[in-house]
Order: sequence, then C-alpha cells, then structure tokens
Amino acid sequence: MNSAKTPRAWQRMLSGRRLDLLDPSPLDVEISDIAHGLARVARWNGQTSGDHAFSVAQHSLVVEAIFRHLNPANPDERLAALLHDAPEYVIGDMISPFKSVVGGDYKEVEKRLEAAIYRRFALPPHCAPQLKDKIKKADTVSAYFEATLLAGFTPEEARKFFGQPRDITREMLPIDPVPAVEAQRLFLRRFEEIEAERAAMRIGA
Repeated sequence: MNSAKTPRAWQRMLSGRRLDLLDPSPLDVEISDIAHGLARVARWNGQTSGDHAFSVAQHSLVVEAIFRHLNPANPDERLAALLHDAPEYVIGDMISPFKSVVGGDYKEVEKRLEAAIYRRFALPPHCAPQLKDKIKKADTVSAYFEATLLAGFTPEEARKFFGQPRDITREMLPIDPVPAVEAQRLFLRRFEEIEAERAAMRIGA
C-alpha cells in the first residue's frame, strides 16, 4: 500500500478562499487577497534602497501609470496593465535570471493563474499580443527607473538591460517605496478607480 500523501497544491487566503495553484478557479480569486499579497512581495529580492521594500503592488502602479501615459487606452487595457504581475501574489516575484534557470513549469503555473485572475475580472484570459507588447514596454521602462533609483544600477548598466526611456520622467512615477499597508491601499484604490471607469463605459455603451 502506498502511504505517500498527495502534496498540497493549494493556498489558504486571508479572504477564506482556497486557491489551487495547479487548477486555479476564478471563483477563488479576490482583489483583496491580490492587493494584500502583492504589497508584501519585494521586487529585486528586496535589494532596494529605502526604509521599505519596493513591492510588486507599487511596481504594478508604476507600470499602469506609464502604460496610461504612453497609450490612449481603454479601462480594460489599463486593468490588464495593473494586474500584469498579479500571479505573484501567490507565487512570489522570481527574478528574471532565476526564471530562466527554472524553466517551463514555473511559466505554466504563472499562465494558469493569470488566466484565472483575468477571467475573474471579466478580461480575456491572456492579453492579445499587441497589448502584451505595450504592457511589456511599460514594464521595461519601470524596470529602468527602479534599477537606477532603487536597485543600485548605473544609468549605463540600466540602459544595457532595459534601454533608455523616452517621454517619461521620474517625477511622473509613484516610485518612492512606501509601507506595505500603504501600497495595498493605493493598489486597491487604483483598481476601484479603473473598475468605476469600466462600469461607466458599459452603461454608456
């Protein structure tokens, strides 16, 4: 008789939801859990300056601000940009060099979580290629500013990895690290603002 137990593949959330990482359901996704988790996940493995970690929640706000500036986008696209790293509320923020080592299994879990999250908020399960490219551009611009302002990169190093941002200045970005509870509050507030715009668009359609 095989007494080995099946490994647990779900996580209990503070909302009370039980999210299965291998087969995530949109019904188990709550924005409160996403905001709470992302506000407590550090970018750059925590290797940033300041009294507080620069969280994925703050990074998401910066990316959405850049995306909004670069694209006359509708609120559905802005929400997709805000949630572009939302799976990390469950799986954490793995730095790019380590992602390349881990390989495909990590990406598959990430893609399933992304699909469940986007479906939960009435978005297509995955971004269309053109939208994905626009979000990636905003993400790369954010990475340049994070690298030079917070993570100790020289401008020359950052340009090598992320390119030189254009038409974006540091003053435009909410990039000063804040406490987790504040990052959580700001993320939720921006989500609610975008959702209000989406609701107004549906009413006006």
